[in-house]
Amino acid sequence: MIKEEIKFTFNKFKVLRGVANNCIKLKIIVFSYEPDKTDMKTTMKFTFLALLCMGTATGLKAQGIKMPAASSEQTIIQDFGLGRITVKYSRPNTKGRTVFGKMEPYGAVWRTGANSATVITFTEDVTFAGKPVPAGEYALFTIPGKEEWTVILNKTTKQWGAYEYKEADDFLRVRVKAGNGKDKVETFTIDFTDVFPTKAVMQIAWENTIVKVDLTTDIDAKVMASIDEAMKGEKKPYFAAAQYYFENGKDLNKALEWMNAAEVTDPTGPWTKLWKGRMQLKNGDKKGAAESAEAGIKLATEAKIPEYIRLNTELLMQAKK
Repeated sequence: MIKEEIKFTFNKFKVLRGVANNCIKLKIIVFSYEPDKTDMKTTMKFTFLALLCMGTATGLKAQGIKMPAASSEQTIIQDFGLGRITVKYSRPNTKGRTVFGKMEPYGAVWRTGANSATVITFTEDVTFAGKPVPAGEYALFTIPGKEEWTVILNKTTKQWGAYEYKEADDFLRVRVKAGNGKDKVETFTIDFTDVFPTKAVMQIAWENTIVKVDLTTDIDAKVMASIDEAMKGEKKPYFAAAQYYFENGKDLNKALEWMNAAEVTDPTGPWTKLWKGRMQLKNGDKKGAAESAEAGIKLATEAKIPEYIRLNTELLMQAKK
């Protein structure tokens, strides 16, 4: 009926932002007509439709109708080094569409997700694809390409999409290779793989594309300072300090000295025997390593701890080679 009464051309319409915001969950698009002065009847009809739509949306909201987001939101938290990395983003689906090169054009800045710009937070300083990044909060943008992507950390985090993105606000840009995944990824995903105390990989995957960014962090100076300070106290962390020295290639004799001290404070711990034996083996003392392993097996058996029976048995086999 309205279609018969109102004749228009699309260039005479503009979206009513306020109404569209209220009606978007109902999938209703509302237009405001800019009429000639003589077309007051049409204007009144459109005003009525706009008010009706707004009232309907408000009424539904008041009734507590909850609707799922088209792109679900996710926050991932990854412990890294002595701190953590948090990524907050929305996850669109392919829904059978060709994503990169079509829906998300090559060479254009992308929000790296959906809805608000993706935000990544580092609680400690890191290196991001080889470049230093201080602790802080950044918007994560990307520029997709067929073989290479540009990954951007931008200083303006509160943005809707990339519509207000400004290159002048970039903290850094890095280029990384784009690869093809074995399986199609329906839902856009950011996660962390190959996570170690001082290095990890941030992975961006969608459709058949995978992009990886190497992350590193330098914790050694902080840990060493922490050990030095802790050793001044009454309760000295002999076991943890010895472990760190051993695993990070520090003074092996000092590590053994501290593990011997840990053995005195914890004489029934099969883990102490295990780590002491590992240090002895690395120091070339196979006999001492075998003795420590045998003592560890005995303690673990008495305490009924299968894991340390297995680990000390493996150490014993290595020491007897």
